[in-house]
Amino acid sequence: MENKILVETSARHIHLDQASFDYLMGMEEGKHAELEVRSMLSQPGQYVSTTRLNLVGPVNPKTGKPRTINGVSILGPLRKENQVEVSATDARTLGVKAPIRQSGEVAGSAPITLVNPENGRSLDLKEGVIIAKRHIHMTPEDAENFGVSDNEIVYVRLVTPERETIFGDVVVRVSPKFSLAMHIDTDESNAANASGEVYGELLEIADDDCECDDGECCCHSKE
Repeated sequence: MENKILVETSARHIHLDQASFDYLMGMEEGKHAELEVRSMLSQPGQYVSTTRLNLVGPVNPKTGKPRTINGVSILGPLRKENQVEVSATDARTLGVKAPIRQSGEVAGSAPITLVNPENGRSLDLKEGVIIAKRHIHMTPEDAENFGVSDNEIVYVRLVTPERETIFGDVVVRVSPKFSLAMHIDTDESNAANASGEVYGELLEIADDDCECDDGECCCHSKE
């Protein structure tokens, strides 16, 4: 499908390092816990695990109880840094100020408490909560075919029933370890009515000097 990119909705999820995962699972010193695969994801080697944790934010002054979102999946494999990816709506539910960041850019991001509902263990993270910047995973071959480069910002059009949407500020991420796919969060997916199998079209947007005719948008498909 020429110039088409599979668009996937990335729901809230957790990435953990080995030490944090061991602690939350209650492992004895010197022993390591292992994630179990529930289902594989489109990116090679990535999967949803069977382990779910609760996210606990600050106390809601109106109720006197912590703001929580329960049952959030840990994605595998384990990583070098802890990171919790949520939507803007999730961040408001939790009462945290999560910045919009690329994955891995957690310095100075929002704090959160992780709780294992199976054993009651909790871990306070001083930072780690982000709203993931919408992005496209590409191999070097994909990037060459689309005429883009790593960390380039592009526009993508989704044509869906009654909610055609153009997404700007989409980051291209290039690695031989990737598989071609665009990731948006649940807020963005709902806004675009992006249910089922959805494909996006990479666009070229004209600069400010473009003179549009008859109110037409100065954009066209990127060959």
